[in-house]
This record gives sequence, C-alpha cells and structure tokens, in this order.
Amino acid sequence: MSIITPAHKVSALAKHLAALLPRPVKVMEVCGTHTVNIFRFGLRSLFPETLELVSGPGCPVCVTPVEEIDFLVAAALSQGARLATFGDLLRVPGSWGSLKEARAQGAKIKIIYSPMEALSLAENFPQETVLLAAVGFETTAPAVAATVLEAKRRGVSNLVLATSHRLVPPAIRALLASGDLNLDGFILPGHVSAVIGRGPYEFIARDFGLPGVITGFEATDIMEGLCLLAHQIREGRAEIVIQYSRAVPPEGNPAAQALMKEVFSTGDASFRGLGEIPGGGLFLRQTYEEFDARGRLDLDLPPVRETKGCLCGQILSGRKRPLDCPLFARGCRPDNPQGPCMVSSEGTCAAWFQFHENSS
Repeated sequence: MSIITPAHKVSALAKHLAALLPRPVKVMEVCGTHTVNIFRFGLRSLFPETLELVSGPGCPVCVTPVEEIDFLVAAALSQGARLATFGDLLRVPGSWGSLKEARAQGAKIKIIYSPMEALSLAENFPQETVLLAAVGFETTAPAVAATVLEAKRRGVSNLVLATSHRLVPPAIRALLASGDLNLDGFILPGHVSAVIGRGPYEFIARDFGLPGVITGFEATDIMEGLCLLAHQIREGRAEIVIQYSRAVPPEGNPAAQALMKEVFSTGDASFRGLGEIPGGGLFLRQTYEEFDARGRLDLDLPPVRETKGCLCGQILSGRKRPLDCPLFARGCRPDNPQGPCMVSSEGTCAAWFQFHENSS
C-alpha cells in the first residue's frame, strides 16, 4: 500500500497548479505569516512561471506609522511611563530612535506575550503609568478589548493604551481602489479570518470582480489555497471561499467580534505605505476614554522623519519587492534594520533576507 506523505501531496498540488495556470497571473498574499511560510517551506521553487506572487500589508508592526512609534518612545523617555509591548515593536525605527534604544537610555520597557500582562504590571506598580502598546490586526484586538474590560471591572486607573489596531479588509479595499496593481486574486489571512469570518471580504468579489481564498499556513494549505484560487481564475469566477475551514467558520468568532464592538469603534487610520484609510483602524469608545494614552499623556513629539531610501511602504503595498530597495541587504539587515519590513518576524524584507538572499 502506498503512503501519500505531505511532501508528495505538495508536489502533486504544484503540478495541478501549473496545469490550471496557462496564462500569467498575479496574486497577492496579504498575511505576513503566509509570506514567511511560503519561503520557509520552499514553495516558490515549486510555483509555475505563470504565477507571480506579491506580498501585501499583512504585517501589523510594519504598517504602524512612524509617528506612533515616536509617541511610544516619547512616553517611555519623557513621561517615564512603564511600557508593555510585544517584542516585534522593540526595534522598529522611529524618527529619532527605537524603543530598544530608549530602553538602553533607561526607559522601563517590558516585552509581553499577552495584553493581560500589562494589567498585572499596572496592579504591581500602582504609582506609575503603565502604557500598553496595543498594536495588531483583528487577531489581537479582542484580547486587548478583554484587558480593557477587566481593567474597568477592577478599577485599575493607571493603565493606558496607545491603540494602533488596524483592520485588514479596508486596507485591501484601498489597494484595489488605487487601480494600479493589476491583481488576479488574493490569498487571504487565516488568523484574522478566524475572528472576522468571510463576510468582510465579500466586496473583493462583488465590487472588484476578483476571487479570494482564506488559507491556512501549512505547505499543503497554501498550495490548496492557490489551486482553489487558480480554479476560479481559470473559470472566470469571483468568490470568497474558505480553504482553512478547520479554523475559520463563515461567520468568524461572534464572541471575539462582540468584545471588539463593545470597546472599540472604527475610524480613519494611517497605514505606512498606504496613507489614510477610511475605517481602517480601531479606537477606544468614549465609554473607555479614561484608558486612552493620547488623551492622558501630554507629549511634545519631534517632527516625523522617515528613513531615506527605505521602500518599506511600497513593498507593503505590493508595488516593489525587497530586492528593489537600495538599502536591502546593504544598509538594511536584520542586525541593523532601517525599516519595519526588516524588523518584524512577519516582515517581507526579513523573509526575503533569511530565505531568498541566503538560499544560494
């Protein structure tokens, strides 16, 4: 009896994908985890020449604009706030330095793995202002919302949030509305979709006539997702389908959505490389404005300064590849990042440097 291994299945799917794509197509994988895993599993070497895959704005740390990094650095240094942040944010360059550099200057910065750790920190240091850097897409927003509700219930008054939550569907809409990417379809994020479900992506098919597949993160998931997408492209269909059905129900996670709706409202938000996006961010509702760091901290921020020559913004919008950037692997490396795309574990430049640049 023959045994079909995952490697055999991936190889078979690659052959099927090639047969489905007789003409050149251009597909965007939105999620940073997809970007990294496509490289990690060596899938690019299996793609047919007719498939061009470009990366999108699916790295939350990468799309956080410089001025929001500047706010965190200033709060930690000039206000003496005790900062709680996820590790990816630590080395992202601001206008005049990173959080890592601020910590070297004496700022109190703790790397956390759950927003609830910030609440514990606030309770342990009741005389200090504890600032939670609430960065992320829809995946992390419910946990942050739960932290706010728990802080309210416990009466913790020294916890504040710098909310930098961004929403994926509005970012995709903004990319498509620009009209210059000439995409044929999307591989859509699995983790975000586990929260929001399929509905928020329907506009891709309805308004722009493009197919999308919500896809998991294993090698077979990614290849199956591409094959499902290729079937639609070949047949001239445009639907949003779920490959990652073991984790993503069509309706998403109603309990997580309820938490987000209770604590946050949507509003216009700036994305690095995409500019101001209508309805692109989450902000604390008036009921919870006592936790809003921007209303509580009086900060004098320096003028915003971008890294000269860095193309991270264009890479996040699928208009450039890391190899197009004059700083890539020269002035910008993982040990000396000049932009967030080289910092984050989900950053496109970091993935290209680790797996593409060093594969020869």
